[in-house]
Amino acid sequence: MSFKLLHFQSIWQRLHLWAGFPYLSLLMWILPLLLFNSGHSSLMAHDEGLYAWRSRQMFESGDWINPWSEPHHKTPGPYWLIASSYKLFGISETSVRLPSMILGIFSVILIYEIGKILLNQKIAWLAAAILSLEFLWLQYCRLGTPDVPMIFLVLLAIFCLLKAEINPKFRYFHSLIVGICFGLGFLVRSFMIFLPMMALLPYLIWEHRRHHHLGNPTLYIGFLVGLTPTFVWLWLSFSRYGNDSIAELLNFVFRLGSHDRGDKGILFYLWNVPIKAFPWFFFSLLGLFLACRRPIPRYHLILVGFPLTLFVEISLFSTRLPHYSLLLYPFIAMLAAVGLDWLGKIFRWGDGELGRTITPSPHLRKITRNLSYIFGILGILLLLAGAIALIGGSGDIRRYATLALALGSGWLILPLVWLGRYRFDRNFLSPNYWLAGWLIPAWLALAVAGSHGLLSDYNPDIRTFLAQPAIAQVLQNNPIHFVKVGGKTGVLLDFYTPHHGKDADTISELPAYSYAWVCAKPETALSTPHRLLGAVQKYRLIQVLPH
Repeated sequence: MSFKLLHFQSIWQRLHLWAGFPYLSLLMWILPLLLFNSGHSSLMAHDEGLYAWRSRQMFESGDWINPWSEPHHKTPGPYWLIASSYKLFGISETSVRLPSMILGIFSVILIYEIGKILLNQKIAWLAAAILSLEFLWLQYCRLGTPDVPMIFLVLLAIFCLLKAEINPKFRYFHSLIVGICFGLGFLVRSFMIFLPMMALLPYLIWEHRRHHHLGNPTLYIGFLVGLTPTFVWLWLSFSRYGNDSIAELLNFVFRLGSHDRGDKGILFYLWNVPIKAFPWFFFSLLGLFLACRRPIPRYHLILVGFPLTLFVEISLFSTRLPHYSLLLYPFIAMLAAVGLDWLGKIFRWGDGELGRTITPSPHLRKITRNLSYIFGILGILLLLAGAIALIGGSGDIRRYATLALALGSGWLILPLVWLGRYRFDRNFLSPNYWLAGWLIPAWLALAVAGSHGLLSDYNPDIRTFLAQPAIAQVLQNNPIHFVKVGGKTGVLLDFYTPHHGKDADTISELPAYSYAWVCAKPETALSTPHRLLGAVQKYRLIQVLPH
């Protein structure tokens, strides 16, 4: 038995020393979180449904410029990505989300590469692992929206800026890639790409004498190359609609910048980001303090300056939505990794390995002890609440009960590791075990959430309604008209209806024996004789009868 154990340890050590091990481990870490589901999927309204439906129109019509018969207010990059996925894999929820999933994985790898340059390999791996566990980030990696593709391009641009400094021999090539990334970013996210570009200005201007990025002509050549698809699209759209195509782009940005949607004040992100990035946001504050106390030479304006500048920009921007802050999450992960790594050194205080950023003190180890006890108590409370809900609850309550049980049992790792090391002298319980006590509970909770469909099945009532044999047969074999259908549910009905008829204001405009989606609220719309086939939310599927 001892020989087998030694042999296993030898294999593990050799695998750990393999250069590809960090990438393989990160892939194995994030893939289950992206793939776990309940076996059912349904799109999220409103944005994901809109991108899915518009991309389907583009794919089915064969018009990849503007299939909507009027000037569009967004650049077509996201639609091209999803429509290309349709072409390769067919029309489905998976095809809608596949581009974001793939680029989300590459983004995690990029954070690891950027972290190795800015910090060190251990903190870089920890940052990539934490990014995978940030709820809002993982959620949008599983949604068919342009946010993650744009973030991938920005991270690739930052990585190439750093590589241009490290390898001056290839600086022109890397600068070309930087420009292409920002140019393609405009294709994917329109004028929103200028927010991260401006957030990089402190680094580009303040450190210009050292890296000379702004004086590199290939940066601007690359930007023009990246903008070429957008210029071609604008020209072809201009040939149809004239100046209206450009005016729509500008008006949309003006509307976003001049109207506050949902009465979200300037302090919106101060409470929204900590909630969506719990508990990593609070570790990132510690990491921010440590990074400001001992600035990282040359790269301080990227690790600290970029996220702070971006935070100010999105806070001043009038339209404030949770996903506008997504680009902050990779940097929250890096700063949280800095904070957690320092706490790990505090945990090992008995071995004399404190971080260099703060003077050693006998009281510092109480920080890790108190954190372990606090989250251990929270874990016990979650276990009790989950057990009660599991026994007495039903339906959705039980799904959240298992989520509480997974998170609560995971958080018990923290006090158990601390007690085992410092009360029962189990010295093999190194700081890595304690750090795992933070990562594993979050991974388990998100894995359970994915398995219950909480990250993939956003409208199960619509899915189950459309899956009924009688309804599915009607939808598959007949064109369905739309009578005053709109809103979030209307977007989903657009996507999930295979054969579209015409849009109408009243049922009387439709031929006898035809089928239609109608809104159930305006009673005047239902005055024409009809047969009700079913209803979902505020819409009804009917068959028009002759007078």
